[in-house]
Formats: sequence, structure tokens, C-alpha cells
Amino acid sequence: MSVTEYAVGDGPYGVAIAGGEVWTTLVHAGRVATASGRQFDLDAPQSRPSVIVDGPDDAVWFTRNGDDRVGRIGYDGVVSAVDVAGAPYGLCVGSDGALWCTLMSADAVARVTVDGEVTTYPIGTSGAFPAMITSYGDELWFTLNQANAIGRMTLDGAVTTYPLPTESAGPVGISGVWFVEILADRVGRITADGKIEEFALPAGSKPHAVAGAADGGCWVSLWGAGAVARLDAEGNITDRHDLGEGSEPHGLVVDGESVWVALEKGSLAHIQP
Repeated sequence: MSVTEYAVGDGPYGVAIAGGEVWTTLVHAGRVATASGRQFDLDAPQSRPSVIVDGPDDAVWFTRNGDDRVGRIGYDGVVSAVDVAGAPYGLCVGSDGALWCTLMSADAVARVTVDGEVTTYPIGTSGAFPAMITSYGDELWFTLNQANAIGRMTLDGAVTTYPLPTESAGPVGISGVWFVEILADRVGRITADGKIEEFALPAGSKPHAVAGAADGGCWVSLWGAGAVARLDAEGNITDRHDLGEGSEPHGLVVDGESVWVALEKGSLAHIQP
């Protein structure tokens, strides 16, 4: 494997592939950037752009938990935003073609259409701090960081909660069936009927984000270790790539056999065969 880094600015956090570009949010600068050098100023330095996804409408969408908005940048470069109160953080595109985001301070999930219509659904657990969210089948799955559980929501807002086997695990990232436990140094997997398996990582790894791979395995960013790891479909670590002390890897996205990782130190890393 080889690693190529692209300097993009202050505080890369989320990462997405869209419109032939690799995009990242710059959480400390209130900007969005691409690996090719494009920069988009949100005119809101404290907006804290975080999770970013390829939208259903020739645009990237991203959460702005610093100013209660969900942002949009079209492939044509036009910047806009939708007001969504509650500190939006996790974001995904649902099977219904809408954007779905977690609201950390509101214990809720919001549905945002490409036309800007917002509908909010409570998750039914107080102080849960919903974090990342993913579309899996025709439902939404999300981590409840402070409630130590995985949440499941239908498109009409019905919620089921699955407690984690490990106490105080601090789940954060989730992608398809995979999720990570930042405080327990574990990767987890959940089935459609709520059965949970956990796989241990080296102590101090502090896994933050996860991205499912085509072979049923996943990639995980190890924030505490300054590295990324590859797990196979059985939960075994098959590869690990150190990115350097202080690199602080956060979001990642799979691109075929390679993976892009946002390094908070100021760059995007492309790890490829």
C-alpha cells in the first residue's frame, strides 16, 4: 500500500467522493475543500462543518453543528444551507432520496428534502447524544454515544434501540452493519434483527469512523493511534497503516480498493494498493 497526502487546510473532518472530486469539511475553518484544491468559504467561521455526503441532486451535503444548519454545495459551486435546529452532526442519504441527520442536542433525527423541507423525529431517549447515521436497507441506523446503544428508525419515525454488550463503549461511527466504540477500543457489527458482535482493537486505538467495504469487511480510522485499519468480514485486522503522530484521522470513504481519510492535522490521505 502507498499513502499520498493532499494539503487542504485547517481541520479536515468528514470526507466524501462526489462529482469526480474528493471533498472534505474543514471543521476549524468554516470551509469545505477538495483534494484538487477548490475551496468554499461558508461565510461562517464558527459553523463547524462536519459530516459530508454525496447528495441525490448533483451536490454534496454536510452538517454544520456550530450554527444549526445543513449545508449544500452543488457541483457547479453554488453554496446554500437549510436551517435545522439541534446541532446536526451525522448525515446520510436515505432510501427515500432525502437527507437524514442526527441532532445531538435535541435527541432527534431530522429528514431534510432537497427542496429544504425539514421534519424532525424524536428518538425517545433523553441525553442519548445521537452521533453518526447510516442508511441500511430501508431504514436508518445510528449510534447513541451517551446512551451506549444503536438506534434503528423506520422512514416514518418508529425507533428501536439496541443496548451494547460493553458498558460505556461510546459508539460514534457507523456504516452499514459496522460501527465503532471509541471508548472501548472495539469495532462492532449489528444484524438486521439487532444481534451485536464486538471485535477488539489494540488498546488506545480510539476508533472514530468506519466505512464498509465491498467484500463485507470495513476500514476504520484509529484516532488515538494515528492510523487506519482494514478488517475482513470476520472482524480480523488484515492491514494497518500508520499516518504519523498528531495526524488525528477522522472521516473516511472507500474508493474501490483504496480509501481516503481526513487527517485533522491539515490533509487528506489516499491509501491505495
